Amino acid sequence: MAKIVKIEVKDKDLLASLGLFFKTLLQKGGMSALLLSQRLPVEGAVMPTLVADPEKIDGADPLAPAFPINAARMVSRLTRRPIGGQVAAVLRPCEIRAVIELVKLKQGRMEDLLLVGTDCLGAYSNVNYQRYAAAGAKEATLKFYQNALSEKGTVCEDFDISPACKACEHPVPENADLTIGLIGVDTNSHLLLKANTPKGEAVLQKLDLPEATEPEGRKRAVAALIAKRIAYRDQMFEETSEATADLNKLMGYLSKCVNCYNCRVACPVCYCKECVFVTDVFDHEPAQYLRWARRKGILKMPTDTVFYHLTRLAHMSTACIGCGQCSNACPNHIPVMEIFRTVASFTQKAFKYEAGRSVEDEPPLSAFREGEFREITGGKD
Repeated sequence: MAKIVKIEVKDKDLLASLGLFFKTLLQKGGMSALLLSQRLPVEGAVMPTLVADPEKIDGADPLAPAFPINAARMVSRLTRRPIGGQVAAVLRPCEIRAVIELVKLKQGRMEDLLLVGTDCLGAYSNVNYQRYAAAGAKEATLKFYQNALSEKGTVCEDFDISPACKACEHPVPENADLTIGLIGVDTNSHLLLKANTPKGEAVLQKLDLPEATEPEGRKRAVAALIAKRIAYRDQMFEETSEATADLNKLMGYLSKCVNCYNCRVACPVCYCKECVFVTDVFDHEPAQYLRWARRKGILKMPTDTVFYHLTRLAHMSTACIGCGQCSNACPNHIPVMEIFRTVASFTQKAFKYEAGRSVEDEPPLSAFREGEFREITGGKD
């Protein structure tokens, strides 16, 4: 049975209580540093930071409804080679799934890493978070979780959490070494801390926190949230499939793309050191553009935008974990996440694969499976 302890919440201040826990983790848990989101001196800025001094944790804000970057990229930088100590990374569930994919792609290592996941109730887009937190980042975080864990929900003024979060069916990081539980918990008094792996249990033994049991209502609350998100997700899949059902519709769907490649840069599992689209392969000769324009009568500029997205879909749909950073980074608000998640749902289902579930799952196309796709290759099972 998984070991569960509790983090005491003092004065109903989630963030201050979490800060004390992170200090304890750094001082007693055998960690050399923590990677976690913190409020920066710039008002409204919440970014991943690497903290080695316990006294520098006062601005920790891993619950902020801000998601400017998928921190799996930072975990990759820290762990792709031995770092000389243990690092605990405090991450959202989608960030943990991205880390797992990167490890399988040889872009990170688990040996020096402790994954600490928090229940996630979503985040606003970069622009909307700035509006939401205008009066103060800490107060905004506390208000968000009070509303989200109650019947008030996450809608604020004329905006809500991002579509990626509304469609995410993994609000609980069950594949983390340690899970910080909020959903279905009386967060005015305590938070749950659950060890999911032997590595997590070993750390809990060092922290000497009071034991706890999972509240009866937690599973029901998590199930209700997941059901709501799956309903949104399936509707999104249906609408996106219709909006991209043929080449003309797809061209219209992607018509505002300007080849900035922000979605590629923001994607946590798009790991190629050199992308073909930033080489001279698509640096066409000037005369070629004129020939295309003469043949068609009109030529949309820039060219190759649809081909770019189709190539990324073919490359990344098996590894897409649905974090939505592609849409968050798009300057023209193209619903990139929606098409990637929709295509990824078909791709991953075909391979009986779920991106980011476990490091033990072999990525599709990396291993030969006899009898796979008999409907295409023929033969008997």
